[in-house]
Amino acid sequence: MARLQNKVAVVTGGASGIGLACVRRFAAEGAQVVGLDIGTAPADFPGLFMTLDVRDEAQVQQVMQEVIGHFGRIDVLVNAAGVADQGSVTQTTTANWQRVMDINLTGSMLTSKYTLESMVSQRSGSIINVGSIFGLQGCDGNVAYNVSKGGINQLTRSMAIDYGYANIRVNGLCPGLIETPMTSMVREQEAFHAFFASQHMLNRSGQPEEVASVALFLASDEASFVSGQMIAVDGGFSAGRRFAPPAA
Repeated sequence: MARLQNKVAVVTGGASGIGLACVRRFAAEGAQVVGLDIGTAPADFPGLFMTLDVRDEAQVQQVMQEVIGHFGRIDVLVNAAGVADQGSVTQTTTANWQRVMDINLTGSMLTSKYTLESMVSQRSGSIINVGSIFGLQGCDGNVAYNVSKGGINQLTRSMAIDYGYANIRVNGLCPGLIETPMTSMVREQEAFHAFFASQHMLNRSGQPEEVASVALFLASDEASFVSGQMIAVDGGFSAGRRFAPPAA
């Protein structure tokens, strides 16, 4: 039997990258999938697609109510909408800082807020927040993104504590360098891309489908006793640093 048979899954950031990979994997496992994104879905999108700006609370509330009204429930929510921004504290602008926080952190809170009422009522659900290795560790020139993803960690743990009584599991994923449209700027810098990839113990970057596989586990009943966890999907990046050259 498909692992998400008869489940309704909502994925923000569902038009590309990790979000789209989750949409496709969930649909292949039997879920009825709703993708939400400010962008445009590909022609072969395997589910219902709705336009959503996660920064707009009224729009988030309306869209989630429409999904619940159409399907009757939401079993899985993946918060994959996100943006990146470069700069240290003295380099970033207040506007850029706020934009990153609004999309990466507040957006995940809002979509969760208007999904949880349904999940509490049905006494079940799985929420999966897409964080980052840079929510686990810092890096230079990336302050707004780092802080927003660190906030995702605490949002995940807080919701797991607050809603565990209703059999709602909340977990997070911390991907390493994943080949998505958002990381295209890294690929364009060949030397930096090679260096960044080499910091992963598997000596390569990851694919969005590899993150979606872990999201599938967390969404499924196979993870029925897993909650409040931030799972690194990073090829060993967060294990530490390697100083000797990789073995041939």
